[in-house]
Formats: sequence, C-alpha cells, structure tokens
Amino acid sequence: MTDDRCPLCRLDEASALWANEQCLVIPAEVAGLGTICRVIWRGHVREMGDLSTGERRALMDIVFAVETAVRDCARPAKMNLASLGNLVPHLHWHIIPRYQNDAYFPDAIWAAARRPGAHYPLSDERLRAALRAALGPPGKPRL
Repeated sequence: MTDDRCPLCRLDEASALWANEQCLVIPAEVAGLGTICRVIWRGHVREMGDLSTGERRALMDIVFAVETAVRDCARPAKMNLASLGNLVPHLHWHIIPRYQNDAYFPDAIWAAARRPGAHYPLSDERLRAALRAALGPPGKPRL
C-alpha cells in the first residue's frame, strides 16, 4: 500500500544509492555533519511490528549492511541508528555517522547545534560501490 500524500511513498529509484523491491537507500545531507543515509521500506507501513518476521529480518539485514558500508566509507567516531517516524509515519531508518567535531555531538542530530561543526560529505559513487559489495546488485529482495 502507498499513500500519495506521503513524501517517502513518492520517492523513486532515481534518488536511491541502492534499491530492491522492498527498500530504498537514500542519501541526505545534514548541515554541520555531512552525509547520512535513510533506509526506507517501500510499503506505507508505520511500525516494525506491522511487518512479517521475514520482512523485519530482510529490513534489518539491509539496515546493518548500510551501517557497515557508511562506517567503512566515513570512518566516524560512532554510528547512530534511529527509527523515529514521528513526522513522517512511514517506516524508515536513519544511518548516521557521528564525529566528535560535528555540530551536534554528543547529542542527537535533531538537537540544537552546539557549534558550527565540521562537514563530512560522502561520495554517492563510493557509497553505491560499498552498498553493492555489502548487499549485492540492486534488485530483488533477499528473504
């Protein structure tokens, strides 16, 4: 099921670093931090518990693979994983590399900035290659 009013339902593969029938991996830039990734479940689902056991396992396998790929590309001090969905009630995970000199450290990136912060952009091509290495080629789900 999709919802035409939902900004995450409207995303397509053109904006993705990697995609299969279940998920999209989308980069985003955060001021004072740099590149983060979002893993977005394609169906308009609000909660993890609404997925089947196999779907939850497949989603988390992707989340953990994206975390590893981002960590390998970014070499951050710490990785944060967050699934909130308070503003957009559509299942998605934020994969966030953290640096001791980013604008928000040690707080969450949704807190007020503590300082101007360094900016750590990541190359889309480097991330795509790391995601292909971790997840295989874009395409069909691995349940």
